[in-house]
Amino acid sequence: MSDASPMPEAKAEPRFVAACIQMRSGRDPLANRDAAVALVREAASQGAHYVQTPEMTSLVERDKASLFANVREQDEDVTLAALRDVARERRIVVHIGSLAVRNGDKIANRAFLIDAEGAITASYDKLHLYDVDLPNGERWRESNTYTGGACAVVAETPWAPLGIAICYDLRFPALYRALAEAGATILSAPACFTKQTGEAHWHVLHRARAIETGSFMLSAAQGGRHEDGRETYGHSIIVDPWGKVLADAGGAEPGVILAEIDLARVTEARGRIPALKHARPFTVERVGRTGRA
Repeated sequence: MSDASPMPEAKAEPRFVAACIQMRSGRDPLANRDAAVALVREAASQGAHYVQTPEMTSLVERDKASLFANVREQDEDVTLAALRDVARERRIVVHIGSLAVRNGDKIANRAFLIDAEGAITASYDKLHLYDVDLPNGERWRESNTYTGGACAVVAETPWAPLGIAICYDLRFPALYRALAEAGATILSAPACFTKQTGEAHWHVLHRARAIETGSFMLSAAQGGRHEDGRETYGHSIIVDPWGKVLADAGGAEPGVILAEIDLARVTEARGRIPALKHARPFTVERVGRTGRA
């Protein structure tokens, strides 16, 4: 008779249902609040355990004077308060992609993670500010109005660590690698992506960030023509660690997408392509003649 102890059963990786809500936020914070609350409740009714809203959930406004007139301190923000209530009411985790909140003489583009008790467990200020001139004549200077963050954030959830980022951050792969190296297995880029750049880059950037890090990418988005005249791309998206698109809101209409997040896929993808482990330090040497006198 053997006295060997039985091998312990392998612990199953967590699974949960994630939702991203697509919005077309306008100039009225109260109307935007009500739209967000309704869509988060709809996602919860469909079985979501985690619900993410897009960047600038509470207000999309290009006019600086109107923006400042409608922005409040964090503790006075009606959308933040309402979504904390919904999280508590439905016993779900709510990830607010971002809100515009007062930060001195400027505004912070700030994300919030809210637990099932309605408590704020993490916040993040967008690191990279969108200062660009597009070929169609659109000109954006976020740095004139917004303050840039200084700290990347990995937040604990009931299932796995979440790397929090916002919109333009998506174009900075070093940020996502750092989040993954810090333990994140779920990454995000809730956005107010312009239609022009979204058509060119939205899907490929999400798939690339997922593949590079072996992580899930979840991003809720704004979509359609907004009251302030801008047009955003929509296509809220959920991508698995192998780069497969699990859900796509398709176009610009408000709504909800859901997908089951099986964390075993992270273990599998990182085991098959262990790029996070294989990174090596290196230097860059520029060589050769320039041809200039």
